Amino acid sequence: MSDNINPLVNQSENHLADNVADNVANNLESHQTDLQAPMPVWTHDDIRDFVPPENCLDGKTILVTGAGDGIGRVAALTYARYGATVLLLGRTSSKLEYVYDEIESFGGKQPAMLPMNLEGATYAEMQKLENLIHREVGQLDGILHNAGMLGPLTPLEMYDVDMFAQVMKINFTSTFMLTQALLPLLKDAPQGSIVFTSSSVGTHPRAFWGAYALSKQAVEGMSDIFTQETQNTTNLRFNCINPGGTRTNMRAHAYPGENPMSLKTPEDIMAGYVCLMSDESIGVRGQVVELQPKD
Repeated sequence: MSDNINPLVNQSENHLADNVADNVANNLESHQTDLQAPMPVWTHDDIRDFVPPENCLDGKTILVTGAGDGIGRVAALTYARYGATVLLLGRTSSKLEYVYDEIESFGGKQPAMLPMNLEGATYAEMQKLENLIHREVGQLDGILHNAGMLGPLTPLEMYDVDMFAQVMKINFTSTFMLTQALLPLLKDAPQGSIVFTSSSVGTHPRAFWGAYALSKQAVEGMSDIFTQETQNTTNLRFNCINPGGTRTNMRAHAYPGENPMSLKTPEDIMAGYVCLMSDESIGVRGQVVELQPKD
């Protein structure tokens, strides 16, 4: 009897093995097809012309530095209008309170104020901030590094070294420190987005722009290195935005003779800021996006 059964068992096992092999091959082929399917390609025009879907930032928590004024204030308000919980970081509490009240006035999710002077803040203080956000908020999905300092427009050979260190600390070193301190939270996010602020003189350094140009050049390099180091192991994406000539106090100090009414307002350029924070831009990494490219 055993001689009669064994061939049947062997045939059954062989048939099953063939089916399993066929299924595995089909699944592998399907998976490879999925991997080979290209992600949507975003051009910089797409980012600039992005039309944000309603509540496209719902469920996200976004930290904005320099949130009390200028582009930072408008970005914080815009993120809140699209559903995000916004963490307002800046050195002047009264300005943060004003933005806080603005968000509450239109029914945005309750923001949080994080007073911090980035020039004097230590790395330990930034780590404490990470612990605070983790304990009180529970998540962090994005950072807009907007805080910045212009410094004097003067030849490098005449640049005050203490002022040079101050500009570099605010524009670059503190940006690096804060990013590193908050990375554990960002890595836990489904799709973490870090957006740095650059400038035309960061991409193409220009005479007399001194520490400001060098700090922005360093920021672009930092974004590039972070991208290379994380793109294959995390869902994080690092990008830079160059807002271009915008009607802000910093622009007025850089170009005192310019007619501010000839410039776009921060509100006019918010599409790119929302795009890079939304899940619509998954796959956009290591870019320097000019929001007002010159013809």
